[in-house]
Amino acid sequence: MTGNTTPAAPISPATHPASAAPPEPTETTGRTTPTTATTHPKATALAEADVTPWEDLVTAALLGTDRRTPPVRTQDKDAPTVLLDAAAVQTVRRRAGLSPAPAATPPEPAADDPRPLVPPPARRRLATLLTDHPGAGSGGRRGAVPDLMELLPQWLALANDRGFAAPPELLPALLNAARGRTDLRPQALAFAGPRALWLARLNPDWKFALRSTPGGGVALPAPEETAQVQQLWEEGLFAERVALLGAVQAHDPAAARGLLASTWSTERAEDRLMFLDSLRTHLHDADEPFLEQALTDRSRNVRATAAELLSALPSSALAARMADRAASCVAIDHAQGTKSLPTLTVEAPHECDAGMERDGVTPKPPTGRGERSWWLGQLVESAPLGTWPERLGGRTPAEIVALPVADDWRSELHAAWCRAAVRMRDAVWSRALLGVPSSPDAAGPGAASLAERAKLLAALPAGERADWVAGFIATHGLSEAFQLLGVCALPWSEPLGRAVVDALNIARDAGSYPWSFSGVMGLAERCLDPAEAVRLDALTAIPDEPEDASPGAGGYWSEAFQRLVSTLRLRAAMRAELGAPPESEGLPEHPEPPEVPPS
Repeated sequence: MTGNTTPAAPISPATHPASAAPPEPTETTGRTTPTTATTHPKATALAEADVTPWEDLVTAALLGTDRRTPPVRTQDKDAPTVLLDAAAVQTVRRRAGLSPAPAATPPEPAADDPRPLVPPPARRRLATLLTDHPGAGSGGRRGAVPDLMELLPQWLALANDRGFAAPPELLPALLNAARGRTDLRPQALAFAGPRALWLARLNPDWKFALRSTPGGGVALPAPEETAQVQQLWEEGLFAERVALLGAVQAHDPAAARGLLASTWSTERAEDRLMFLDSLRTHLHDADEPFLEQALTDRSRNVRATAAELLSALPSSALAARMADRAASCVAIDHAQGTKSLPTLTVEAPHECDAGMERDGVTPKPPTGRGERSWWLGQLVESAPLGTWPERLGGRTPAEIVALPVADDWRSELHAAWCRAAVRMRDAVWSRALLGVPSSPDAAGPGAASLAERAKLLAALPAGERADWVAGFIATHGLSEAFQLLGVCALPWSEPLGRAVVDALNIARDAGSYPWSFSGVMGLAERCLDPAEAVRLDALTAIPDEPEDASPGAGGYWSEAFQRLVSTLRLRAAMRAELGAPPESEGLPEHPEPPEVPPS
């Protein structure tokens, strides 16, 4: 005997499937003798599934068993069932074959935020406002329901002013809302604090937080740490270098210029342009030599930016050159007009020479503009405004603007003065070019468009700005006042708020639809002092419609005023929940007006 089992006689499962006895143990070993006839069909299928490549199973699942037969025998089951059984076997096999991996290193904890959390009532209010973010399906501006999403920027601004930190459980919803609206990002990221940057490194959907933060949220070395500053300047990412340049310039402008000069010749043109533009915030007379060198840069955009920055320095050599050129084009002609009101004559340049082009004058005009008027506008715009009183007989800006201009050059000359006044934020010239708000001509004496008037208004003090717009609305109504209202400080002053409400009431009594004033209504919801809600209650009722009124206009006006009143009361409640004084007793939410987009 060899000790091996003796093969048993085969039993036919087709003949005796039920009565076939299991194999008996042998005398020698006491173990059963395996036979091919006793292998169960399911075991065979599982064995096949165990060796079937996973990719073949996936292919059959993707194409469907009608188009691709599973790579295992079906036996008595349908093909989809066999495919799922095989996938289950392979899944167990794949998981069982995995070796334990080292535990992942947990992320570093977020930096501490020392600010106090918002009070519980304000926290609940924020949760309500965040449910109205884009895509939440809450609808837009329907009926008398306030637009919660429009209240969120105001809530964030107020919470930041009060120095509160965001509730951790609301950070994901806050970042999702900021992801959908770029205008929310500055306030939302300031409120979210360092935890927003920590989360943004873990979720690709929130990467905008790193891009929106100077330096990508990386801690910058102190400006006095010269070795670390130089290393980051030479090796850092572009966003880090821009943030570093701004921080160093605020502390030591000379050191910032040294950083720029050290790598200027090796920077890309687009990077040189961004670095140069960053000087705008803290522009100083000492920047002139560096900017003069940039006038010869290889990039046209860099040269143009350098010329613009130099023209903003009234004492620069470029400003003096532009003043001489502009002054030679404009003169007083005492032979025309009267002794007290002579006429301005204009002689536009006949060519754009190399010196003008080097100083930032673009030689080729846009389509539809004449070359000479195009060159004249650039010269006058770049000349310091102090050039003109001395050149034009010691007259004040208001007297200069009032002078007649010969040969239809008035609009071109005044438009250039407007651009200069806006860039230099000169209140005296802005006031002269705006004129009085009750002027019969809504465009004013010097501004060619309402957009330009809005830019000029931004140079005036907040109170004067509001009074001017209130006077404009009283004379010209609301149809042309939307852009002007956008530059007024928040909340609107009482005279301005009263003028807007009175104009809306007049429009309602005229029987027109409120949709024509939806923009002004939206501004009123954000800018009116909540104390005005009491006075507005009387306007929420449906008025009697005159015979010539638009059908149903009274009901629509009632809904619009109800929404306005509800929004004002919500704003008052928000301030109370955050512990802020009423708007009429506190400082403006935004002392400076929002930037007016270019026309």
